[in-house]
Amino acid sequence: MTEVFHDVIVVGAGNAAMCAALSARETGASVLVLERAPEEEHGGNSTFTAGGMRFAYSGIDDLRKVMPDLTEEEIARTDFGTYTEDQFFDDMGRITEYRTDPDMAELLITKSLETMVWMRSKGVKFQPIYGRQAFKVGGMFKFWGGMTVESWGGGPGLVAALHARAAQDGIEVRHNARALSLIADDDGVHGVVARIDGRTTELRCASVVLASGGFQANSEWRSRYLGPNWELAKVRGTRFNTGDGIKMAIEAGAMPWGHWSGCHAVGWDRNAPPFGDLAVGDGFQKHSYPFGIMVNANGERFVDEGADFRNYTYAKYGRVILNQPQQFAWQIFDQKVVHLLRDEYRIKQITRAEANSIEELAGKLDGVDAERFIAEVNAYNASIREDAPFNPNVKDGRCTQGLKVNKSNWANTLDQGPFVAFQVTCGVTFTFGGLKVDTDAQVIDTEGDLMPNLFAAGELVGGLFYFNYPGGTGLMAGAVFGRTAGRSAAISALARNKVRVKAS
Repeated sequence: MTEVFHDVIVVGAGNAAMCAALSARETGASVLVLERAPEEEHGGNSTFTAGGMRFAYSGIDDLRKVMPDLTEEEIARTDFGTYTEDQFFDDMGRITEYRTDPDMAELLITKSLETMVWMRSKGVKFQPIYGRQAFKVGGMFKFWGGMTVESWGGGPGLVAALHARAAQDGIEVRHNARALSLIADDDGVHGVVARIDGRTTELRCASVVLASGGFQANSEWRSRYLGPNWELAKVRGTRFNTGDGIKMAIEAGAMPWGHWSGCHAVGWDRNAPPFGDLAVGDGFQKHSYPFGIMVNANGERFVDEGADFRNYTYAKYGRVILNQPQQFAWQIFDQKVVHLLRDEYRIKQITRAEANSIEELAGKLDGVDAERFIAEVNAYNASIREDAPFNPNVKDGRCTQGLKVNKSNWANTLDQGPFVAFQVTCGVTFTFGGLKVDTDAQVIDTEGDLMPNLFAAGELVGGLFYFNYPGGTGLMAGAVFGRTAGRSAAISALARNKVRVKAS
C-alpha cells in the first residue's frame, strides 16, 4: 500500500500532541497523528489528569476570556485574585531550585494566557476548580496556590475536545500505531518508521513532532535513571509512555537534557493497580495531607506536611514516601478537618482505616509500629502553637515547635474522633528528563545544532522542571510547547515542500 505523504507527522495523541496537530493544521499543513494506544485508551497521560491548568492572569477580565460562561453569581461569591507573570516566574524559580531553563520558562509563562484563549477557540471549555483549589470562608470562595481553572470533564474532557476538533479539521489519527524510529540522514528527519496494527511501515513527511510522553511507564528506565526502588512505584497514568520518542530522537543524534533523575511523583493509594485506571482516573491520589499528618512504618512523621500549599509540594512528596521503610505512609486526620478532604478520599477503591481513639487506630494501621505511632501523635499534639488561627486558604503559620520534623502551617491537634487514615505509596506521574529544544520547540542535537525538521513538546522535553513542579504546569507547558511545535513544524514543512516542488 502506498502511503499518502503528510506535511507533518505528530507522534502521540495527548494534550501536547493534539495542540501541535491543531496548530500545524491551522498553519496550513496536512497532519497525521500516530497514537500507540488503542482508541479507548488514547490521549496519553492527559486522559488521566484532573485537567488543572496554571496560567498567568491579571484578574476577572482575563479569566472571562478563558471562561466566558462565568456567571455574575459565581463572580460575586468568589475571590479569584490574580496570578501575575512575575508570580509565575517566582514559583517556577523557587520550586525548581532556580534550575528551570529561563528561556523555556519565559515562553511558558508569557504565552500561557494566550494559549488558554487559543484552546478555548478550539472547543476546549474551562471552569473554576471549586472544591480542590478554593475553600469557602466567610461566605466567599478564595482561590489559593496560583491555579484557578480546569478543563470541563477533567483530562478525559480535555482530550475528547481536542480530538473532536482534530476530526473537524481533517486531521487523521491512527491508533495502534507505535512509532519505532525516525527516518533521518545528514539533511534532517524525513519521516517515521511505525508499527501499525502489527505491520511495520515507513511514513514519509516533511516534519515530525514528537509528543509521546516521558519514560515513567518503563520500569527498567525508571530504575536506571531515577534510582533504586523506582521499579516499585505505581504509574499514575498510561501504560504506553515508555520513552519511545526520547529513544528514537537520541538514536538520531538529539541531545538528552534536563533532570533525568527527577520526576513528578505523588502520594497514591497503596493498593492501586500498577498503571492508571481510567474508571478511577485521578482518584487514587491523596492530596489533603497538609491538614493532617503522615507517618511511616516506624510510626514516625517524616516530612513537613504544611511546608506550602499542596500544589507546591505534592509532586515531590511521592519520592519521599518511596524512600520510607516498605515504601508506604499513612495519612491521619481527625473530625476537625474531614470536611476539607478532597473528593478523592471518598472513592470506593481506597485503603482506609477508622477508629474512635488514637490507640484503637494504631492497631488498624497495617504495617505500622503501634506504640511508636501513639507516642508520635502525643508529641505532635503537645508541640502545636495555637496562637495562630487555622485558615486553610492561606499559609496560616499555625505550626509545631521542638519536633525533629516540624510542621510549618495548618497544624491542628489530633484529638477529635472518629479518626480516619489512608494508606499511600508513590505514584509516578511523569519524568523530567528528555530532549533539548529551543524556543521554537525544535530539537537540538549533541553538537548544539538544530535538527532539521524535528520538533518536540510535552513530557519528553527536558529542562523545564527540576526536583519539583508547580501544580497545573504540565498541561500548560504541553499546550504552549505543543502549539509552538506544531506551528514551527508546519512552517518548516511548507517551506521544504516549496523547495521540493521547484526541484521537481
